[in-house]
Parts: sequence; C-alpha cells; structure tokens
Amino acid sequence: MALVLDRIGKSFPGVRALNNASLTLNGGEIHALMGENGAGKSTLIKIITGVHRPDSGTVMLDGAPLSLSSPRDAIALGISAVHQERNLIPRFSVAENILLEGLPVRNGLVDFRRANEQAHEHLRKVGLGVDPAIEVRRLSVAQMQMVEIAKALSHQAKVLLLDEPTASITDAETEILFRLLRQLRDQGTAILFVSHKLEEVLSLCDRVTVLRDGETTLRGAPMAGMTRQTLIEAMIGRAERPVIARSGKPQKGAPKIELRDIATAAGHGNISFSLRRGEILGLYGLVGAGRTELARAIIGKDKLTSGTVLIDGKPVRIGSVEKAIKRFRMGYVSEDRKHEGVILAHPIRSNIAMTVWGKIASTFGLIGARQERRTAAPLARQLEIRTPNLEQLVGNLSGGNQ
Repeated sequence: MALVLDRIGKSFPGVRALNNASLTLNGGEIHALMGENGAGKSTLIKIITGVHRPDSGTVMLDGAPLSLSSPRDAIALGISAVHQERNLIPRFSVAENILLEGLPVRNGLVDFRRANEQAHEHLRKVGLGVDPAIEVRRLSVAQMQMVEIAKALSHQAKVLLLDEPTASITDAETEILFRLLRQLRDQGTAILFVSHKLEEVLSLCDRVTVLRDGETTLRGAPMAGMTRQTLIEAMIGRAERPVIARSGKPQKGAPKIELRDIATAAGHGNISFSLRRGEILGLYGLVGAGRTELARAIIGKDKLTSGTVLIDGKPVRIGSVEKAIKRFRMGYVSEDRKHEGVILAHPIRSNIAMTVWGKIASTFGLIGARQERRTAAPLARQLEIRTPNLEQLVGNLSGGNQ
C-alpha cells in the first residue's frame, strides 16, 4: 500500500491553502503530518478523502492515478478519516453513526440489536463505555471524538487518516488509542497522524512530513534521531524561542469567583472551589466526568439546582450567558466551536467583536464594519490569526485559526 501526493495545489476564496505540497504514505507505518495553524494539513487530508479536489498536482494509490468525487469513493477504496470537524448525525444513535455505511439488515429492516452488539465491540476497542443505543447529541464532545474514531476503525481501512484525534480526549484515552494504532500499523495499515503535540509525534510516529504556508518543508523524514528543534524549525522557519514561565501571584482579598456546594441538572453535587484575580485554575477529569457541563453551568448556559456562586464575595445569580458576559464580564471558549463559538458565515471582524456590539454601536444602534475592525484588529494580531484580511469568512479558516 502506497499513497503518493505530488505537488498538490489548492486555493479557496482569498486563501492559497496548498502550494506544491507533497506526501508519501506507506502501509505498515504511522506517518506524522505537522505544521502550524493554517499550514494546510486539514486541506491535504480532505483532498485524500474526496472532500476537496486539488487544483493541481497528482494523487496516486499503489501506482495508479486516484480521482475521488466524494468521501464515499474514498471509503470504497479503503481510505477512512477522522476529521477535525465532527462528521456525526446528532439525532442518530451511536450505533447508527458507527455503522452508517453498513448497518445490519434482517427481513428488509435494520437489525438494531445486532447493530448495537457490533457497535459495542468497536466502542470497546477505543475504551468508550457508552450505550450504543443513545443519541449522539447526548454525548460530550470528547465522547463524540471517540465515536468518530470507532467509526473510522469500523471500516477496516487500509489507509487511516487522523486529524488531531487527541485534541479533546484525556491522557488515558490517548494511551488506549495509541495502543490500537500501533496494532493497526503492525497489521499493515497506513496511518497518517496529525497533531500539534510534539511529544505525541516523537513517541508514536515512524516518519514525519511538515507543511509551512501550504508547502512541504520536510518530507517523509525518519523519526529515529529526530529532535524537537528540527521539527520546530521545519514548521516555523526559525529556531524555537524559549519562554521563561513566571509563577503567578494571586491578588489578596475575596476570590473573583467562588462556588459553594454547587449541584447541577447534569448531575454534579457538592462542587466547591475559588478563583482569585491573577490566578489560573486547572479543572481536570476523565471523559464524562462533567468538566464541560460544569463550565456551562457557571456561565449560565445550563441550570444550577443548588448551591451558591459568589462574585467578588457577593452571592449572585448568573442565569444566562448574556448576563455572564455583560454584567460579570465572563469569557467562555467552547470546545464545540462550530455550534457555540463562531458564526462560520460571518467575517472574522464580526465574530471577534460580537460580544461588545453594545459598546461599539452608534447612537441609533447601528454597528459599522469600521468599528468592528478597530476592535478586532489588535486581537487578531495578538493571537496571530493567519488570514489575508478581517473580511475573510470564518468558515474559510483552518480549524486552529477558527
């Protein structure tokens, strides 16, 4: 099994995503694909899986030209992928999503009992203990990610493409996944693994290809003897600049926010912690432990059933996300960016500025592009969002830039 992409070019409105990008993926190897946000990694995977067609260059599978019209064509050829964007149907069950391309049938009808049994086996392989009969929309984002991986593995693919599969799962789930990937590699599967986590790549992968600004800067280099510094220079074009970490000094006085014996509709009970100004507090737990649900309850998205929230030492009732943002000046970065974080069909300037529309609106309540740009520009520079301009639709950005 050999998949070869040579001098691939691909453009979107206002963006040159790939420019003469090349990659060779062989059976029986785990091949890392690395690069900064916007380097073209996800676009390359979407070309391999038939989501996009290249504007130029060639794709070869086992020496024969490969032209795909859809992801279904790729699956038929043994190419399966886990994309950054979830590809699940929320109102279908876990089993239906995993086996969508081949649901078992009995007497002309779907055999749900058998489907659940088959799905349970795929879930077991990835270490996810959820009921295969429940609807996907009831799962956490991390659980959905594991279902995506189980779905890709169910196709018994000869080529498996994983676009940042560990981004939303814990170390424990990551170790289960890595054991499974090594088994598949030893069975001859060709695996392309995309990750920003250098330690993962160095420990898991056999070879590495690096993209920078849509071009290949390192192609198929053996991982044996590879250093962190070499990878970083290939990705950013310069040596790594060390950052000296300073310990924070929480300010004295009442905590900025404090939770006392909080219970939520999601099942939390007796949750208590405090957070002071100038402090970073970590919240950790396994998939399904309720991390996301607790954050949603704090900002008023989900319901608190008992307990007290204090801001600056005073009991408050947040009640809604709008109140959390406007009155208590809370910010929330959702793990589900496409449904809760950004509006894909709107420009970058509007997405960045929308939480302060009330402050930048004119006397008559109108919001102009100039005011949005003035608000968004310094933040876009600070966060190094890779875009030709702030008029670019968010849907045209890479996942990391979104």
